[in-house]
Amino acid sequence: MKRLTFVFFVLFIILGLTDGVAQAFVTLSGKVTSSDGTPVVQATLAVEGTSYGTYSDDNGNYSLSLPEGKYTLVVSFVGFKSQRKDIELRGKKSVDFILQEDAVGLKDVEVYAKSKSQKLRESSFAVNALDVKPIVNSLNNLNELVNRASGIKVRQEGGVGSDFDLSINGMSGNSVRYFIDGVPLETKGSEVSLANLPVNIIDHIEMYKGVVPSYLGSDALGGAINIVTKKEKKNYLDVSYGVGSFHTHKADMNAQIVFPKSGLIVRPTVGVNYSKNDYMMKGVEVWDESVRKYVPSDRKRFHDDYFSLLAQVEVGVTGKSWADDFFVTASYSKVNKELQTGSIQTKVYGMAERNGDAYNVSAQYRKKDFILKGLQMQSILSHTWDHSLTVDTAYRVYDWNGDYIESSRNEITGREKSLRHYKRPTTMFRSNWDYRINQHHSINFNYLVNRTGNDRYDDVDDSFVPSNDIVCKHIIGFSYHQQFLQNKIENTFFVKDYVNHLNIRQTDLYWQTGSDEVMGSNTSNYWGYGVGTRVKFIEPVALKASFEHSVRLPLARELLGNGSTIYANTALDPERSDNVNLGAFGTWHPATGHSLYYEVNGFMRFVDDYIQAVVAEKEGMMQYENVPAVHIKGVEGEVRYSWKRNLQCMANVSWQDARDQRKYKDDGKLSATYLNRVPNRPWLFGAAEANYTFYDVFLKNSSLRLGTSYQWVHWYFLTWEAYGSKESKAQIPAQHVINADMTYSLENGKYNISVSCDNIFDRLVYDHYKLQKPGRSFFLKFRMFLN
Repeated sequence: MKRLTFVFFVLFIILGLTDGVAQAFVTLSGKVTSSDGTPVVQATLAVEGTSYGTYSDDNGNYSLSLPEGKYTLVVSFVGFKSQRKDIELRGKKSVDFILQEDAVGLKDVEVYAKSKSQKLRESSFAVNALDVKPIVNSLNNLNELVNRASGIKVRQEGGVGSDFDLSINGMSGNSVRYFIDGVPLETKGSEVSLANLPVNIIDHIEMYKGVVPSYLGSDALGGAINIVTKKEKKNYLDVSYGVGSFHTHKADMNAQIVFPKSGLIVRPTVGVNYSKNDYMMKGVEVWDESVRKYVPSDRKRFHDDYFSLLAQVEVGVTGKSWADDFFVTASYSKVNKELQTGSIQTKVYGMAERNGDAYNVSAQYRKKDFILKGLQMQSILSHTWDHSLTVDTAYRVYDWNGDYIESSRNEITGREKSLRHYKRPTTMFRSNWDYRINQHHSINFNYLVNRTGNDRYDDVDDSFVPSNDIVCKHIIGFSYHQQFLQNKIENTFFVKDYVNHLNIRQTDLYWQTGSDEVMGSNTSNYWGYGVGTRVKFIEPVALKASFEHSVRLPLARELLGNGSTIYANTALDPERSDNVNLGAFGTWHPATGHSLYYEVNGFMRFVDDYIQAVVAEKEGMMQYENVPAVHIKGVEGEVRYSWKRNLQCMANVSWQDARDQRKYKDDGKLSATYLNRVPNRPWLFGAAEANYTFYDVFLKNSSLRLGTSYQWVHWYFLTWEAYGSKESKAQIPAQHVINADMTYSLENGKYNISVSCDNIFDRLVYDHYKLQKPGRSFFLKFRMFLN
């Protein structure tokens, strides 16, 4: 593989240099603005009669390299009149465009400009991208949207605010990393997730599968989720409030204030979620005194209240001579969460709870042409004070009736009463340097350091020994990017260095946590590398492939537990994997107004020391352990169709086959699970959705959007298939869930009201460790956007 990579590297450099000298290229640049001077973002600039084209950036600027000659440049964007200009290039030239609004003629304009999400799907990496803006009026949380993407499955343990497991191409849990604008999401606090992040602030979501670009500075093994926020250029106020079943309430506020004289920009954001989660649990076992035995019955959840708050303010400037962007951000997050069950639903809690709060201060700086022309530098410094408290002080055993008997042990761990504190201060610094050598070649250097402390103590359990552990990692990435043959070929080569430093000081439960084996300070180093390529023959046909040898360092949650339902395992080894992706994609316009996009991907993951969560059913606790080797292979496909601005349809299906490769146990005997499919994970699933929008319904400048979605999951075993008989084994049954929503908007989206129904047919749905999720539920949402 190393020799093959080197051959490709040399070949593509030669091709790139050859393409670069074959013609004399000159640069055409400028700015696209509206009539009031506001930059037009993502305007399409196409050279008539050629395949050359580009898009304006977040500041309305564009740059295009062309051979010398005469051209006609066409600039267009939805809601504006298209503009044409004849241009003669005999050297570097700057041409600006001012577009006039065209609200009346909008329906007659056919625009095939590709969104940021579409362009990302067509890159050399295996990546899915989803636009949030078109559905923000009806969207309640990001998990709903991400769960419909091909190759991705979100499994929740319950209702609003419940823990969840997200898998990408068969790799799940902490193998997947989360980012917001390229910054680790954990900097907002350990309790901030896709489920409680305000949806109003989001532009689109990027989901990298297996191979993760080095600029994210991540040790993700299975993939990465990058949430890209909106970057509006005007003053605006975006407010929404929703109310739903099971006493659920959700409120979001996002705004931007621009002070023209100073150029100062202030962006406040607030998101609040609350739910009692008192949905019906079907078929749970309760004691029936009349027959003197446990019988299956339906009971409401009674101890599952959830509250979350995220408040943030960004203050900074853009477009200055000394900085393209400079922002200082302060945020506060808080979560109060009652615990209803352990990792299995037969373990019922009635008083245990977990609370957390986090403060964060960060600063980020970005500058183009930093020191050198073509060099862009972006640096981010962040510190988070993260604190969680697990309350487990009741000596009681509850059942699903809400009744209890007195006990000599607490609810979660079965030990002494506990008020367990975890303070995890996190300092993160990331610096990214991107240098564009010319139109065809660029290089990128990225450095990230992340240090997390683990100060743990207990207020009432005298037997607990406090400790202050440290987990610190350094990740260095270097990549080289090529584009040539008029952007028909794109290649990326990268290498990463992972440095992991641990200082383990805890000693309690050493027989369970392995702390006696790794006490003290130790540092380890690992290397990763990869390549991605894309070849576009014609617009409807393109191929892409990528490979990465990746390393994933264990998280603090896996190594050190969470103080409530997860034991520590300080002896965990990092995961290592060779990830391979091969895909085909294309866009076809069969007739005016019709657009069809397809994508098919095959993948293989060869994982060593795979980290998997294991549940002890007797006490309902969980612990992460290494599985020596797991091989995953699969195929996924997706089709998207749109007709004008009215109809959008999507369908996808994913097959993922993960097998245990451990042939012999430690005692030398043949392992019964050798070549078994890894249990407790979906291996065949699909999704479909359709949306239709009517315009000028009842009132001018209004719209009515109707949508529906369907999700299906094939049944799978809860435990290894080699254990016990097939007939008696616990199974997660097949899932069939249909959702629907309706949104009515007034005054071009200024005022919006939506109503949605999830799980219309009230199917019994449970997946993650067979923990039941809510049945049929309704949600009503109001949103106001003032621009």
